[in-house]
Amino acid sequence: MERAAAGEKFCPSEHQHLRRNPLRDDWVLVSAHRMRRPWQGQLEKPPQEDVPRCDPANPLCPGARRAHGEVNPKYESTFVFDNDFPALQPDAPEPDADDHPLFRAASARGMCKVMCFHPWSDLTLPLMSLAEIRAVIDKWTEIAVELGASYPWVQIFENKGAMMGCSNPHPHCQIWASNFLPNEASLEDRTQQKHHRERGVPMLLEYAQLEAERKERIVVENADWLVVVPYWAVWPFQTLLLPRRHVCRLQDLRNGEKDSLASIMQRLLTKYDNLFQISFPYSMGWHGAPTGPYLNADCSHWQLHAHYYPPLLRSATVRKFMVGYEMLAQAQRDLTPEQAAERLRNLPEEHYRLDRKEAA
Repeated sequence: MERAAAGEKFCPSEHQHLRRNPLRDDWVLVSAHRMRRPWQGQLEKPPQEDVPRCDPANPLCPGARRAHGEVNPKYESTFVFDNDFPALQPDAPEPDADDHPLFRAASARGMCKVMCFHPWSDLTLPLMSLAEIRAVIDKWTEIAVELGASYPWVQIFENKGAMMGCSNPHPHCQIWASNFLPNEASLEDRTQQKHHRERGVPMLLEYAQLEAERKERIVVENADWLVVVPYWAVWPFQTLLLPRRHVCRLQDLRNGEKDSLASIMQRLLTKYDNLFQISFPYSMGWHGAPTGPYLNADCSHWQLHAHYYPPLLRSATVRKFMVGYEMLAQAQRDLTPEQAAERLRNLPEEHYRLDRKEAA
């Protein structure tokens, strides 16, 4: 790379710089000029697209038998069951105490559920109808209320695609409830509380208003929601889904906001798939105010939001790896958030697979 000339004006897409993530109170190094380097690294195998609609051997399909012998009902919408291999269980003994501060342990209890979005294995959220996506949102809300009655944290998350460790192509997510606040939740609680104390407004409500005005990082928006590639994004096409009004938890959404959420999710995920014309891999999850003992506490500093973390960088076969500098120093990205947002924003909202069916 050539050295910058004296007096040269800073350009985010040309010159490396740091951006602060106020949610995590850390920094990301942006080095957009690196996108010009040739790629000689690992190439991923494009995801399988000929998934059978119903495979009796698939343990998530209606009527299929699961690992421990349970048989799924012939469900026609969403279906929720207790994870057959849970990371958290309701009952576990307390860990032994150690009198040295370098060897601390604490109890971990909870529940893990699996939620199927649809009975068909060959569908993903962007290919489902708005009514079907709304049913998913309603079930998310129902489980968040049910588990949140006693557990401080209910984490709804979806790992989509083998690249993100998903071992089953059937459309589904997981929901883990815990008797503790996980690291990311604790960190976001602390940073949002500090921002609210200093500025008198929820951090992500203020942020959404600023992004709505500036427009440069918006991917899709409607009357109730907006999706941006956040100013501090780490993953190449990372997005943040935000409500326009102050909402603490999923269960605080109005009916109309749930309808518009279904719509904006469909639009975003269609753009994701259209970017490289594949079923786009990602990990996503909802963050909202803690529950359980926090339900009667002041959580006005919280703002409901969803994170989407897709790994792909240059194409369907080239991904971003968090290694080396990222593991040992700090996060680094090559594509600026503004460039990523523009690419996503300019994509069509008609799913590429629907175009193929019409052409056939």
